[in-house]
Amino acid sequence: MTIYLKKFGNMLISRPAGREAWLGAKAYVLPESTKEKITLDFEDVDVLTPSWADEFIAKLIERQGKENVNFQNTDNPSVKETLRLLFG
Repeated sequence: MTIYLKKFGNMLISRPAGREAWLGAKAYVLPESTKEKITLDFEDVDVLTPSWADEFIAKLIERQGKENVNFQNTDNPSVKETLRLLFG
């Protein structure tokens, strides 16, 4: 399954917005199985901050397992640095 993060906006910048996106995804988008592989697509995301990523991506990794979450279209410097900072 691929989640296109641009559906949550092109500027993913605050903890409350990340929490709201997480709750929406958890309720309507995420699969029942925590074993399903998920790809986060960052195409057209201009800004990703650590606070938003901590509320959404960290919770997704906690739920699905790091081995089941992949990233694509991470060339944007903001996206690249936030992912490096939080997830190595």
